Amino acid sequence: MQVDLKSSTSPVMNETDGREPTRRQFLEMAVAGGAIALMGKMELNDPHTVFAQSKLSPSAALAALMEGNGRFVSGRGTAHQHDLAVIKQHTASKQEPFAGVLSCSDSRVPVELVFDQSIGHIFVGRVAGNIVTPEIMGSLEYGALVLGTPVILVLGHGGCGAVKAAVEGKAVPGEISSLFPHIQPAIDQTGHDVEAGIRANAKLQAKLLQESSPVLSGLIHEGKLKVAAGYYELATGKVTLLN
Repeated sequence: MQVDLKSSTSPVMNETDGREPTRRQFLEMAVAGGAIALMGKMELNDPHTVFAQSKLSPSAALAALMEGNGRFVSGRGTAHQHDLAVIKQHTASKQEPFAGVLSCSDSRVPVELVFDQSIGHIFVGRVAGNIVTPEIMGSLEYGALVLGTPVILVLGHGGCGAVKAAVEGKAVPGEISSLFPHIQPAIDQTGHDVEAGIRANAKLQAKLLQESSPVLSGLIHEGKLKVAAGYYELATGKVTLLN
């Protein structure tokens, strides 16, 4: 899949006259937005809470996600204790996520719950099959470049209906089949093994983010971003990182 992402055609509009900003204006907005975000660190007392914009390294941010998943699996989640405070104090005028997650639209994969994170901590993109489209790419670029998220995790999950439908290759109504070409490379690797295809798809979508976006690849080269793939087990709630 070829993703054409031209930084000179941002959809962000000029607030004063309705025109699209120039590339320089967009970059200035991005820098300003990042600076504003860095000014408002959360100060909750729970030692397990990951403070957004806390200058975590990419590896530390990924570790924080996995630690949160461990609390979720063991039933020791803490995020719900802070949601109301976060809404009132920290998210009305800004967002400060420490991680980006590309997840499937499946209702059984509630990303913030899975990683035991509160409101405003994860920048989430969701689409059936956790596939990378230009819109998803642009959203995650925004999260990494403007909001400063040091890690992006592509999260596949057990029993993914999008991958199963792509493997079966049957006629489907509406635009459902538009998902299939994005998933086909994983099927080509794994044949008709749906679970293997789910894992392969997550890894291939992560690779696509790494290699097809000049914005993300640049951040990766500078050591400011890590892109990883994971698999969520519906029965246990456990997330496993994929090599």
